Amino acid sequence: MTVPYDLDKILARIREKRRSFQDYDFTTLENDALKTFFDLAQEYETLENIYRVTVGVIKEFFGWESRLYLIREEGALDLVTDSLTGLREDKPPAPPHIVLASHPYATAESWVAPIRGNLLLVDRLPFYAKDQVIGLFEVFPLDSLTEKNRFFIEKYANRLGYNLHNKIIAWQNIHHIRFINSLVADIEHNIIIPNISLKLYLRHLRDKIKILKELECLCETRAQHCPEIRASQIQFRDLVQSMEDDYLTLDQQYRGVSLFIESLFRPSHFQKGHLVLRRRTCRVQSEIIEPQLKLILPKFKERRIEIDVALGGVPDEDLTLSVDKGLMAQVYANLFSNAVKYTRNNYQGRQYMSYGREIIRDFFGPGKDGIKFNVFTTGPHIPPQDVPRIFDEGYRGSNVNGEVGTGRGLYFVRNVIETHGGAVDYEPTDGGNNFFFVLPRVSAPEGPLSAALAAPN
Repeated sequence: MTVPYDLDKILARIREKRRSFQDYDFTTLENDALKTFFDLAQEYETLENIYRVTVGVIKEFFGWESRLYLIREEGALDLVTDSLTGLREDKPPAPPHIVLASHPYATAESWVAPIRGNLLLVDRLPFYAKDQVIGLFEVFPLDSLTEKNRFFIEKYANRLGYNLHNKIIAWQNIHHIRFINSLVADIEHNIIIPNISLKLYLRHLRDKIKILKELECLCETRAQHCPEIRASQIQFRDLVQSMEDDYLTLDQQYRGVSLFIESLFRPSHFQKGHLVLRRRTCRVQSEIIEPQLKLILPKFKERRIEIDVALGGVPDEDLTLSVDKGLMAQVYANLFSNAVKYTRNNYQGRQYMSYGREIIRDFFGPGKDGIKFNVFTTGPHIPPQDVPRIFDEGYRGSNVNGEVGTGRGLYFVRNVIETHGGAVDYEPTDGGNNFFFVLPRVSAPEGPLSAALAAPN
């Protein structure tokens, strides 16, 4: 049987490590010490106990004393534990004879070995680790250590480094999760609840505008007999109309922001660690697309970008689909925002954005149709080298032309669509670029579809 290429590389690395351990020629006592450290590093969860195990194993197996130093955020070394006094809660700074180095060295009374972290995770540490060094391990007295003992201490320090590194990051992640959960509670208390009260203020403003309109009607009769009142009445009417226009804009913005806040800051997202859908059957055109287009329409007009709704679909049919309305609204908000930034003239001298949909039979398998939603913009095609990565997190293409962005928009689109069990893609078309996503044709509320449905058979 042929061994797969990736497994073959792993097996080669295993053989290499096997030969290395044979060359190390550790004694039974040294091997038992390493195994004991590994077992206890898994048994104890807290960093403090790992510190204790580090110096305890060396003392119990070999009778040597030792000290463990780790780098703090400012880059200085702290003594975190030693075999003489135990855990050092005060974490005093390292003494003058201990200097940070990427190679082992001897002092007047001790042997010091660098502690290296995990290369793949070194950028996630809360401090800068030059040459992956996250601390130092000091063993003494020096005159009790042979050359072979010193070599073993160096290898022991390497192994404890990986364990310490992983524990540091694990506890850092736990603190981050606790902070995020606390932050979500603060968001609910300080943003979501006050945002609800804003709706009440908007209602009061609407009622006051209604009263002003009624007063305008009462003044209409008197204005016919008094030119001065007539002139003031016209100004009054214009003012009321302007207030009503402002109210409608504020109300529209409020609805959009409220929808985004509710869908993005759900506690369930943070509790589960991924997007959690709240499906409901809604009309895609009138409930999702049109409100987002209305919000961004002034920006299209400002850049003189036309809107064409003829790209696929049946104009007089408002498709109903079971989706997370808030998240899908943000999908279109991101796609329309990109359209504003990147639409350019086509070969006919026009610049426009078009959107629509079409049914793709059996996209997700026999009898499982997909709905393809298109957002097309005129302009040069995306460079081929950028296409495979345009939906990656943080990626921005080489054709951004100075437009401001973070590279998260299309990544967010992909995340939402794949959570719905759909697929996203891009295709260059005649005169422009088409970004599209395909969703399963689901009209009844249900849980998230399997991620396996995200790609056609």
